[in-house]
Amino acid sequence: MTAIQSIADAQTLNETLAGLDLAARLSLVAGLGGRVVFTTSLGIEDQVITAAIGSHRLPVDVVTLETGRLFPETVALIRETESRFDIQIRRFHPEQADIDAYAARYGMNGFYDSVEARHACCGVRKVKPLARALEGAAVWITGLRRGQSGNRAETPFAEYDPERCLIKVNPLADWDIEAINAYVATEAVPINPLHARGYPSIGCEPCTRAIKPGEPERAGRWWWENDEKRECGLHVTDAASALPQASTLAR
Repeated sequence: MTAIQSIADAQTLNETLAGLDLAARLSLVAGLGGRVVFTTSLGIEDQVITAAIGSHRLPVDVVTLETGRLFPETVALIRETESRFDIQIRRFHPEQADIDAYAARYGMNGFYDSVEARHACCGVRKVKPLARALEGAAVWITGLRRGQSGNRAETPFAEYDPERCLIKVNPLADWDIEAINAYVATEAVPINPLHARGYPSIGCEPCTRAIKPGEPERAGRWWWENDEKRECGLHVTDAASALPQASTLAR
């Protein structure tokens, strides 16, 4: 299969990936041509993908968004994962000028005060670094799963991202948490110790709490907001254009 150039090509890839296992999905995608980037948050799903990439020595760039507000356990897991799978995880950090501009307008923890402020923080610490991480990429691999939240229930295996002009691949789209846990146990994949403390979804430390029994997997993310479809903006197609830029944050 050649590089993806249209929505129709993405649909064909989506149908092809549906009939493959994880290793075959990743191998096919790695061979599409062009730069292939996997963005990992070091969550359990992403660790499964990293394990498959490392075990099969696939030509995929593994990167993470080091926001400056991650849990210490997450930061430590980056180094452990690199050692375990003999790979390099490239860190992308927010620009200090953007952080300073955000703090001047909202306060360093102003994301608790409004949805606008929270989106702006995610824009500075995640969305803008992601844009740098994906520069020149033809394919973007993510750990999105349909079972993570209602907002992700229709996640395809592959889709065309017109804003970033690349193909976005979600090789675990149809995996449930039981399958994830089984893979981790079988392959001895290192995972974040916070998962065992009630954190199925782990982001920045100030914005993540453990979930309560019966809550959805992502209920602990930005829990003070009422919108059940809350996201950071990485997987919302128009997020980059809607978020304030550093030049406007200081106004």
